[in-house]
Amino acid sequence: MKQELISAGLAVADFLHRPPKRITAVIGAVLLGGGGGAFAVASLAPAAPTEPMRLVSEAVQAAALSPQAELLDTYSFTLYRSEQTRTADTPEALLERLGVADPAAAAFLRRNATARQALFGRAGRTVTAEANDRQELRLLRTQWLDQESDESFKRLVVERTGGDFSVRIETAPLVASERIAGGVIRGTLYSATDEARLPDSVTKQLTEIFESNVDFHRGLRRGDRFSVVYETLEADGEPMRAGKILSAEVVNRGKTHQAVWFKEEGAAKGAYYSFDGQSLRKAYLVSPMEVSRITSGFGMRNHPVFGYSREHTGVDYAAPIGTPVRSVGDGVVEFAGVQSGYGNVIYVRHRNKRDSTVYAHLSRLDVKVGDNVIQGETIGAVGQTGVATGPHLHFEFRIDNDPQDPTEVLAEQRETVPVTPAGKAAFARLTAGMKTQLAAASDLTRGSFE
Repeated sequence: MKQELISAGLAVADFLHRPPKRITAVIGAVLLGGGGGAFAVASLAPAAPTEPMRLVSEAVQAAALSPQAELLDTYSFTLYRSEQTRTADTPEALLERLGVADPAAAAFLRRNATARQALFGRAGRTVTAEANDRQELRLLRTQWLDQESDESFKRLVVERTGGDFSVRIETAPLVASERIAGGVIRGTLYSATDEARLPDSVTKQLTEIFESNVDFHRGLRRGDRFSVVYETLEADGEPMRAGKILSAEVVNRGKTHQAVWFKEEGAAKGAYYSFDGQSLRKAYLVSPMEVSRITSGFGMRNHPVFGYSREHTGVDYAAPIGTPVRSVGDGVVEFAGVQSGYGNVIYVRHRNKRDSTVYAHLSRLDVKVGDNVIQGETIGAVGQTGVATGPHLHFEFRIDNDPQDPTEVLAEQRETVPVTPAGKAAFARLTAGMKTQLAAASDLTRGSFE
């Protein structure tokens, strides 16, 4: 008996010293065994109903389908689709892309001169078609501008009435809406504005607005950014061209430059102002041409034609014949015609009555005496008329008819006219809204690049 107890004790000790996993397995087996016994006695049948049950059956009459089919036969719907015209389009090809299968419509577009001229051989025009459920053309419409600067657009409408087609051209005003855009400088300004899908005309305005504060060619740094609120002019909801910048912000080397377009009530035109109400407009442009290269400066020089030293009363800008020449400031044309060695020449008297500018050797004159001109307006083109050894523009700036060095005078001249007291309330309301939109454009830009 004693020996049996010793053996049992050794067996228990050996079991307790086994790995925990083996112990767990044994315990699990015991539990499963117990669980199995429990399930064996449990009933899996549904509980007996406490209420008496009865079976109810009813005959169902199916609805007649023929009246519904007749209604569907009488129902019609309209399909709408828009496409861009292509240079090699034919009537059939254009209509096929629009989802229209209508030989009669294709034949009309081919033989009608008005429709043919507006639609074919002109890539990029948006065409909208309406067709019935049999893919027959009901209406076709497209819009365009005759000139890029137009304030109204032309609309071609081809319409089906019964079995006949009619065509008409309508004129309607462009509708302005606002858009925001922004970008971060990673390389050049133009690559950043292209990435932001900013129209070229808006990019040009941006550089002109801030040209006195930011050197967009050499002064930009990686990480500089811009935000713009600008107009887009639409025809029937379709963007046709960009309008003017309404507000803009450029952050260059950590410094923020802002501008907002504001036109005071009763004023002939608007201008750009800083957000504190100071005008950003220069009194004069720094050059009478967008791209210019000075070949002869102001002062004494050896005359290239006469061969002796004489005073040069202006500066010469080299440029190809036909290059547009613009007025550097607002004013009135005092003379436009041929004069001595100047050839075709224009004199502009500016609004302060003391300043005047001279544009000589022109190939053409785009203004006449008495015309009012505004800053940046094209008044002629570079030529080689009069005494000139090659195509160039001779440009003078005079104060009280005394010639001054244009490069110095134009660099110093500037307007600092603030918003008038009467316009301050309207200006404050405008800038508050523009600040919100510029902030949205800036947030959009940061989100796109992070």
